[in-house]
Amino acid sequence: MSPKTNSNIRAKVWLEPAQVDSLRNACYDNSFASYLQQRNDAIIGLLYDSGLRVGELVQLDVGMLRDNNTALYLPAHIQKDYPTENSPSAVTMDLNSGTTRTLNSYLASRWKETDSLFPSRKSNRITEQGVRYMLHAAAETAGVRPFRLDGSRGDPSDVTPHSLRHSVAYRMLHENNGNTLYDVRNRLRHRSIQTTERVYDHFKRV
Repeated sequence: MSPKTNSNIRAKVWLEPAQVDSLRNACYDNSFASYLQQRNDAIIGLLYDSGLRVGELVQLDVGMLRDNNTALYLPAHIQKDYPTENSPSAVTMDLNSGTTRTLNSYLASRWKETDSLFPSRKSNRITEQGVRYMLHAAAETAGVRPFRLDGSRGDPSDVTPHSLRHSVAYRMLHENNGNTLYDVRNRLRHRSIQTTERVYDHFKRV
């Protein structure tokens, strides 16, 4: 594979943990309707913990939460890729305690009772575009400028669900708990370790 191709598939935009905190705090700004604030925080918190793709996030139902909201069950049919190279497989992901607390608070007071975990103003299920719009608005409010592969800083409009997925890998590889690319591969559910290496190996040197 040529260097150009390698560069093209690397994660190009990501956030550091403090920037994600700013993004979540911005959810409680008065520019957001009060009844959407906890939902927005829960979306960002869950994306940043789990590394879900936005297409997976919007298909989540409340019933997919397990063990008092400490784990998330992902059926095979909502996953873009699968954790094994041989056949589709359902996955149960452990959630960190902070994500569990955020989900508990959100679910205890959400304004609309639906099977979908994340409804929108007008629908029982938020859309992928709705999630992107919310993230852009929160990033604009917080003034978050993500990091870029070329060493520059991006704009708030560069904050997307996929940049949060990249941010999970960045966080894991910079935490002081010995995470490896294999751990990142398992969390993000890549088909192979080669995919993880191509996309995130440079994070170990950032």
